[in-house]
Amino acid sequence: MATWPYYLFAVVAGAMLPFQFGINSVLARYVDGSARASLVSFVVGALALLAAVLVFFRGVPSAERAAEAPWWVWVGGLLGAFYVLGSVVTAPKLGAATLVALILAGQAAASLTVDHFGLVGFEENPITPGRLLGIALVAAGVVLVRVF
Repeated sequence: MATWPYYLFAVVAGAMLPFQFGINSVLARYVDGSARASLVSFVVGALALLAAVLVFFRGVPSAERAAEAPWWVWVGGLLGAFYVLGSVVTAPKLGAATLVALILAGQAAASLTVDHFGLVGFEENPITPGRLLGIALVAAGVVLVRVF
């Protein structure tokens, strides 16, 4: 199976983040607050996803099937809300490059933990010296982006 389309999709999705940070931060000035801007962002995103589901995916999953899911799968939206709110609050203070660098550092560190213990549906993939070096390089990148 070709994985390059997934790589491309991930890169393009990642490239959208600095734009989203800036857009939502400016929106916060017009709707009087970061929480309101985050809510608007989520509502617009939810409507876009609803349209995509209606156009591209037929049928509705059964309530019985959804009820079989583990309890923790339902907190993804809360994590997303925290992420968006955090980016709206911090973007104007940190700038796009520092914010993205810090987010990458947090994502990389959390990803090592998730992989190492096989959490939230991922297969176990132990922490290795090479992976730790990768995290150290990300941390060094954060420092360089912030200092320079």
